[in-house]
Amino acid sequence: MATVGTELDDAAAHSADPPAVRASLARIGDERPDAAARLAADPCLAAAAVAVLAAGRWLAPVVERDPLALDVLADLDAATPVTAGGGAAALLRWYRLDLLRIAARDLVGLDPLEVTGIGLAASAAALLDGALRLAGADGAAVIGMGKLGAAELNYASDVDVLLVADEPAAAEPALRRAVATARRAVRVDLALRPGGRDGDLVRTLAGYQAHWDGWAEPWERQALVKARPVAGDGDLGARLAAAAAVRVWGRPFTPEELRSVRSLKARAERELAGRRLTDRELKRGRGGIRDVEFAVQLLQLVHGPADTGVRAAATLPALVELAAGGYVDPADAADLGAAYRRLRAVEHRLQLVDGAANHVLPRHDTDLDRLARTLGIETASSASAGEVLAEELRRHRATVRAIHERLWFRPLLEAFGEGVGGRGAVDGGTGLLSAAAAADRLAAFGFADVERTRRAVEELTRGLTRSSRLMQALLPLVLGWLSEAPDPDLGLLALRDLASRPQRGRTLVEAFRDSPDVAQRLCLVLGTSRLLGEHLGRNPDLATGLVDAATLRPRDRDELAVAATSAVAWRDEPEARRTALKRFTDREGLRIGVADVLGHADRRAVGRGLAALAETAVAVAIEIVEPPVPLAVVALGRFGGGELSYASDLDIIFVTEAATAADIEAAERATARVLRLLAAGAPHLYDVDATLRPEGSQGSLVRSIDGWRAYLERWAEPWERLALVRARPVAGDDVLGRAFTAVVDPWVWGRPVDQDDRRAIRRAKVRAEQRYPRAGRPAGGDDPDFSLKHGRGALADVEFCTQLLQLEHGVRAGPTVDALAALAAAGVLDTGEHHVLTEAHAFCDAVRDRAFLVTGVVGDALPARAEHLHRLAVSLDTSPQALRGDFRRLTRRARAVVERRFYGVT
Repeated sequence: MATVGTELDDAAAHSADPPAVRASLARIGDERPDAAARLAADPCLAAAAVAVLAAGRWLAPVVERDPLALDVLADLDAATPVTAGGGAAALLRWYRLDLLRIAARDLVGLDPLEVTGIGLAASAAALLDGALRLAGADGAAVIGMGKLGAAELNYASDVDVLLVADEPAAAEPALRRAVATARRAVRVDLALRPGGRDGDLVRTLAGYQAHWDGWAEPWERQALVKARPVAGDGDLGARLAAAAAVRVWGRPFTPEELRSVRSLKARAERELAGRRLTDRELKRGRGGIRDVEFAVQLLQLVHGPADTGVRAAATLPALVELAAGGYVDPADAADLGAAYRRLRAVEHRLQLVDGAANHVLPRHDTDLDRLARTLGIETASSASAGEVLAEELRRHRATVRAIHERLWFRPLLEAFGEGVGGRGAVDGGTGLLSAAAAADRLAAFGFADVERTRRAVEELTRGLTRSSRLMQALLPLVLGWLSEAPDPDLGLLALRDLASRPQRGRTLVEAFRDSPDVAQRLCLVLGTSRLLGEHLGRNPDLATGLVDAATLRPRDRDELAVAATSAVAWRDEPEARRTALKRFTDREGLRIGVADVLGHADRRAVGRGLAALAETAVAVAIEIVEPPVPLAVVALGRFGGGELSYASDLDIIFVTEAATAADIEAAERATARVLRLLAAGAPHLYDVDATLRPEGSQGSLVRSIDGWRAYLERWAEPWERLALVRARPVAGDDVLGRAFTAVVDPWVWGRPVDQDDRRAIRRAKVRAEQRYPRAGRPAGGDDPDFSLKHGRGALADVEFCTQLLQLEHGVRAGPTVDALAALAAAGVLDTGEHHVLTEAHAFCDAVRDRAFLVTGVVGDALPARAEHLHRLAVSLDTSPQALRGDFRRLTRRARAVVERRFYGVT
């Protein structure tokens, strides 16, 4: 026995984990001497057993305790024996033994990754089928999803399934028993069913079809690529799989769907980065397993509807098919396949340690070395096995990520460069995408016009200059970034125009090369807003400079005043000074818009920045006009509140101290010149609304302080108190502005709001509501049912309600959000009312602002045109359906508060 012990000890010493193997062999020798002798007498059996014991503690108890384990390990080619007697215990024992057989074949090198995955899936399917029989679940079927459906299962994968039955209510109890039995061995996951964990456990075939046709999310359609019947009623399972295939392949995958699933993956990567696992996570980290699987699945979804040859469920066979079809470069496919096999092999070894769904490389060197040895890595160099493995994985992941990032668009550029043709996937053996395949891929990524895209690409890469070669190398990434923007076509054409400008193209391309962040951000801006793109076209020097938060920070009034004065000071003629002021406001507005689109400025910062810019422009306009008498400009409405939108009018009134008719006439002429400078001609600086002055459009453009005092005492309407809540001097003579405030403030704030005042203010609000169209389409393509400004519970509702409550309770504040917070702090609004009104106002304000940038149309509602609504939703990282749903939900709740607190409805 000493000789036998020595031989086993020698086998243990050369294993991946000698201490663990020796401990297991000692237990076998103590408890089952006959088993120890058998191991010593059979080198092949010993090799299989030692490999399993060294891999981890998960399967070691099976080898140590189950008398049939050595029989399984002694003949790895034979089917795993089924224990006589049946029942759940026998089924679970069979599964553990079969898992042992599969793992041993894997660990001793008999099976490649694909065969191991197929074997694990077949074993899990047999377990489920046996559990169904034991539970008496007749008339039901189990549909494998994910890696089970694709027959590429991991050792510790979740076993994703859907349950279908002709009579769900009758079948559910038995199916629950079957799932409970299977869960004693594997992690059965039913979360992919409609409604997730809150949905029905089992549905009819018709129920699944109804969900897929009416309610399924894009990721659910993606998941159906791998749907396969694995257990139970074969006919029912086949019918469901066929129905699923129709939903997957029956129509093209739309840009919105594609963007949705890409967004989910991007969010998962950001979450992983936040947990600082990007470099150690083999599955979801950059260049990991998910990168390969995701790339393959999306290419299948794009080209599979037209090409039946690329519909394989498993990743590696699908990759081979995509390469054969010309959708992936063969060399890239080979590199991806090699990396995928190695990454999955490491993942398998991680999971064999303790049967957990682990995808994270060990932190400690000793654990990493043991993992490397289970993969057969031996090293004679100074580097440890763990270091060799880490470097190997780093290379594979870098390769995967590089291919992943260029995969979508490199074949298109090659096709554009050499010409496309033919009617199939590939052009007559050349390996180039056909016109139809190129169109499918471009359409799926939001490029609607193939020929226009081709011409733009040719113009960007034309010539043999260094900059054209650089752009040709960068274009796969650039097209990928553009595809993530709301309007990829718009972005590509704007980029072409920028790059074609003399002396600017090379600067732009080199900036792209030196800083991919510049390129990515610029692509997003150009693909979001035609307006911002046009401004960048007129200011190309900003295209490569607007890249970081510090550069994009909206500047305050003092900074703007210095810059604006400098911009106009050296010009002599008023028209030249006006032109300089227009260029200044355009550049500053561009800075704010880019910061908004890139997420460097929130809505409050945008509103303040736009208001500060408008104040500066009005102040400079008065300086240019040089009025012969003192003149002050008072802002009202959103301008007065310091919360401007991009498309806001400037609500202003003009005040003078002049008392004589001649002075009033001089002030009128100066005011008219200021208005012409700001609002006349094309392009003008701002839309100005001066109709909130006394007597409206029929009244004098400017009124003296004494005139204002007399008007307020004799003729002012109660609703004008509301209009003056946010009155604020913003430009011109400071002393005059303070004098105006001293006259107006007591009238606005110095007396209570009585019932007559409330009725008058409410009537004014009702008249405003009635003026907004409730039928037909307003100008600009707005949908009146989704008015962000005038809709029930939208901006005007919240602002009217807020201002009335401010008057009633003497709460002074500028921006609406500050006023709401002050009302809540004063106990006027309860916590729920404050939240509801603030949330509705913030939503409508942000969406209205972004709608202007995306559509270029001054409107007050969600766009009625489907393409505009889609682009707006993408820009806000949502869907058109969700955007409309959020509007209805938030404004409905806000309207309830408005009716209670503004209209007094109980």
